[in-house]
Amino acid sequence: MMSQMPQTALSRCPSCEEPLESSDRFCGACGYDLSAVPAPPGDHPTIAMNGAVPLRPDGVPDMPPAAPRQPPVGDASQPPFTGSPVSPASGVRFDRPSEPDDYPLQAPDPRVAGDAPAPAEGTPVCVACRAGRVDNDGYCENCGHAQPRERDHMEHDIGPVAAVSDRGLRHHRNEDAFGLGCATLPDGSTAVLAIVCDGVSSATRPDDASLAASRAASEALLAALPLGTHPQQAMHDAIVAASHAVNALAEEPATAREHAPHQNAPACTLVGAVVTSGLLVVGWVGDSRVYWVPVDRTAPPARLTEDDSWAAQMVAAGLMNEAEAYADERAHAITGWLGADAYELEPHTASFKPDRPGVVVVCTDGLWNYAEAAEEMAQVLPPDASVRPLHSARVLVGHALDGGGHDNVTVAVLPFPAPPQGAGSA
Repeated sequence: MMSQMPQTALSRCPSCEEPLESSDRFCGACGYDLSAVPAPPGDHPTIAMNGAVPLRPDGVPDMPPAAPRQPPVGDASQPPFTGSPVSPASGVRFDRPSEPDDYPLQAPDPRVAGDAPAPAEGTPVCVACRAGRVDNDGYCENCGHAQPRERDHMEHDIGPVAAVSDRGLRHHRNEDAFGLGCATLPDGSTAVLAIVCDGVSSATRPDDASLAASRAASEALLAALPLGTHPQQAMHDAIVAASHAVNALAEEPATAREHAPHQNAPACTLVGAVVTSGLLVVGWVGDSRVYWVPVDRTAPPARLTEDDSWAAQMVAAGLMNEAEAYADERAHAITGWLGADAYELEPHTASFKPDRPGVVVVCTDGLWNYAEAAEEMAQVLPPDASVRPLHSARVLVGHALDGGGHDNVTVAVLPFPAPPQGAGSA
């Protein structure tokens, strides 16, 4: 006599979840042999990845109480598994390794110098941990933090003129440079000057080009003005000197270059201003600009330079209005620059005799892209700019960064007229 098959107490098929009757020996949906179902274990799982838990006869989830924490067993180096609290929403408890209060850092904690020896006096110290020595590659030997480049953010204030330059938020380096100075004229009055250069990113070594040009132009002005050279002539000669300095970079051996010799020669733009007791002289090559903002804001501001750019050419030829030209993707393609690849050097200079006090803003397109019209620049410039040039330059740079900082940003602020007493050179 064959023995009877044990009846199943399952409510659903273990294979396909089809509802079962208590007398079913096979699943009516998939044919699963219910006699092969092993007896349920005496313990209860503490995790159900699909969210299913055993049910009591009344249909309520049958959840055991949380087990007390057990001491670790086996390899003491392995963290023990401990039960986490039961989720009140799902009733499912997940077991996981206990988490330490603090995770080890991939690099030493920059807040703690540890056993690292104190850097010798005069050695560069990390800007992050203030304890580690900076190696030749620009990284901290204690915390590994990369150090900012010297030119990422520059500020200089010599009293009657100040300038700020910043890398911006998108570029990997600052390719702008500036030069400031004060000179005593033969009559004892003061001339204040600012030179701002913007490296051409598509050229080789644009940062070297802008630095060489700003230094050469500043030095030429500081040498010529005390000799009595007219400021407009001195500005013209300074631009020529800057051009020679940039051209010389292209003549260096190829091994000293950052890129292959077949690439574009180093290049940059230049804009500058000289302020005396009664004269304002500007000079430029490229698309950096000079703006005039009267102290009396009821008087109109003005832009004193014209861009060497595709957009400016379209407007000058009457082919487009200014809004259309500067909306074109070719708008900022420059038609004049300093460098061995330039078509022809054409220094632009102009002189003005303002009839009232004001402020001269000398800047790269990293700023004027966010305040293009003279009226916009006047709105951004603080009202006390004539007495706080450094603060005003910082505000203008901040305006460009708040606007997106897509380019390097450099601006110099010069009050007009220049101070009455000779201040020497700087």
